[in-house]
Amino acid sequence: MLSTYVIGLREGLEAALIVGIVAAFLRSQGQARGLRYMWAGVLIAVVLCTGVGVALQVLNQDLPDRQQEMLETVVAVCAVGIVTFMVVWMRRHARGLKGELEAHAAAALAQGSVFALVAMAFFAVVREGMETAVFLLAAFQAAGNSLAAGAGALLGLVTAVIIGAGLYRGGIRINLARFFRITSAALVIIAAGLLATAAHTAHEAAWLNSFQGQALDLSWLVVPGTVTSSLLTGMLGLQPHPTAAEVGIWLLYAVPMLIYVLWPQGRRTRVATPISPSTPGGRLT
Repeated sequence: MLSTYVIGLREGLEAALIVGIVAAFLRSQGQARGLRYMWAGVLIAVVLCTGVGVALQVLNQDLPDRQQEMLETVVAVCAVGIVTFMVVWMRRHARGLKGELEAHAAAALAQGSVFALVAMAFFAVVREGMETAVFLLAAFQAAGNSLAAGAGALLGLVTAVIIGAGLYRGGIRINLARFFRITSAALVIIAAGLLATAAHTAHEAAWLNSFQGQALDLSWLVVPGTVTSSLLTGMLGLQPHPTAAEVGIWLLYAVPMLIYVLWPQGRRTRVATPISPSTPGGRLT
């Protein structure tokens, strides 16, 4: 549940921030008509992403056992690739995101392009939504309790919407740089766990038969059926008897990525300005 909550919160807040920046800009420009088109793009993107997530889940359930293991391996690897790209991209571009989005919105308004406004909102949300759908599907497959995993994802998305609305209206102040650094580190740990799970399912699918000797005995810690087991397996991808392949893949991904995410980027001004129509010069930090 914790892992899917973090995924829903992080991905949902990224989408909420992008939509909030565009909405705040349009509102400050008195473009009520543009806001309607923007929300239309958001709704279309949400419906599409939901459909993709449901389709992937249905496809997985209809496959024979071995093919399910194959699909779960592919989905997990794709999810890790997506989250890695997202973490790297956000670290590099977050500071200039607000200005870039406002520039695109201003250009669309100047050209009178309704389609461009819808496309901006659509592609912003659909990108985050597709990432969320694939990442959550992989997390659901790794989780022992699908109901708890689903509840965690829903709570994360609801929290993201609340925070995004608070930022937009100016009622919430948050240090976004620190928030994204912490959640990026959490996502790296989750992604490493998904890779370890992918190594396990790849062996079940007869794709990975090397390095299958037992590396650790964690049966004292990861006891099936317990809350601790659900947390460690769902969050960290730990098994009672992890193999050398699972441990090696976990370390090879988690260690360099955590160093990259947590390494200081140098001196910068700490700003926690809310995103609101009343402060069009607010910064995304």
